[in-house]
Amino acid sequence: MKDLKGKRVLVMGLGVHGGGLGVAQWLVKQGAQVTVTDLKTAGDLDSSLRALRGQPIRFVLGEHRDEDFLTSDLIVRNPGVPRESRFLKLAEERGIPIEMEMGLLVERLPRGSAQVTGITGTKGKTTTTLMAGAILAKANLKTVVAGNLRVSALCLLDQIDAATRVVLELSSWQLEGLVPHQTSPHVAAITNISPDHLNRYRDFEDYASSKATIFRYQQPGDFIVLNLDSPPVTRLAARACSRIVWTSSTRALNEGAFREGNALIWQWEGERTEVLDIREMRLKGEHSVANALVAMALAVLNGATPNQVAEGLTAFSGVEHRQEFIREFHGVQYVDDTTATTPAATAAALEALAPQARALVLIAGGADKNLEFEDVAREMARRAQHILLLEGTATDKIERALRKVGASNLEGRFSSLEEAVAAAASLARPGDLVLLSPGCASFGMFANEFERGDRFKSIVEQLGT
Repeated sequence: MKDLKGKRVLVMGLGVHGGGLGVAQWLVKQGAQVTVTDLKTAGDLDSSLRALRGQPIRFVLGEHRDEDFLTSDLIVRNPGVPRESRFLKLAEERGIPIEMEMGLLVERLPRGSAQVTGITGTKGKTTTTLMAGAILAKANLKTVVAGNLRVSALCLLDQIDAATRVVLELSSWQLEGLVPHQTSPHVAAITNISPDHLNRYRDFEDYASSKATIFRYQQPGDFIVLNLDSPPVTRLAARACSRIVWTSSTRALNEGAFREGNALIWQWEGERTEVLDIREMRLKGEHSVANALVAMALAVLNGATPNQVAEGLTAFSGVEHRQEFIREFHGVQYVDDTTATTPAATAAALEALAPQARALVLIAGGADKNLEFEDVAREMARRAQHILLLEGTATDKIERALRKVGASNLEGRFSSLEEAVAAAASLARPGDLVLLSPGCASFGMFANEFERGDRFKSIVEQLGT
């Protein structure tokens, strides 16, 4: 359904991450009669509702109603809404089409364009997406960066022509929007796969398999960039019919992007180029090297030269809320890594940041996603001098894991972030680093991880006032 003028369109799930907001704004511009329904209340959705104030939109909040679904011409599902929802099944039984933002986008991209690049993975996809976009900007290639970045790709459609590189970060849920259209990006990448969202998938294999959607409909002339160092990623490779481009930060490759000593190497069709010394990068840690290798491959496949790749990676300074330096106070550095919502992400942050400080004070804990914490507990015990846990449904599991590995550095549990930061500040000494890297979701104490990060920043910035 491409012409939406006058159509009754129901947006299921407004949320506060920007996706539902952008879709609703775009639908209004298309002349659709828009209704937004969300199980959250107006108070929970305040920021999104303020942005939509004055728009001709009807809101049904705090509930979903059968009649709203059954009287719609089209339903647009937010990625956070489970596809098994009873209301969606009700609409399907009546033959009412159901779309997602990414489906609406690919249906409307300029005909003949093959410049879509998609990045998915458990961690690193935001950084990799923005890295690739930054490199293409250095290459003076017209580029649009959107997707799972609190930026609606639909709202950028009028900036896209057949020559535009469209670089999209795609969560596993957003990938579901590509399935009805049987389409995949021309260039795709999977950064890594580790346990996550096991409260939404049958098991880890089901979750890992969902990532393969990004290349499911590719053709032999397309490219899939895969991380050879992530075993769950390599197991998906047999499903690809497109050309595989491998990356590795641990071994040399006959073809692809890899690390050799301190050098990032691009080897392609018999030609080897030493692109960059990793010591010139602003981002530190093995995970940053892995992200840079994927971004390098994506950028070259989109037409960037190795020199342009080097310029882009050297200039790239990171992403908000991802190991983001906030301030130094009384000789102590404070770093926001709120988007570390899995144990593997927190382990990566500890690996990258602990060597940079005299001692590390870690604030972790939060809401459970049916994940295991024993491995990250070992890293916490080894790399953090002090551990402070925020209360949440995962915190008991973390505490048990810490005790199991013999950790002696747990300082306590805190019912608010303010209390945790105050305790961290009292424990830290000049030369130390206080790190918020929860390893968990934020629900319960916060609306989402971004609110958690913003609160952390605000508290840290007010220290001493």
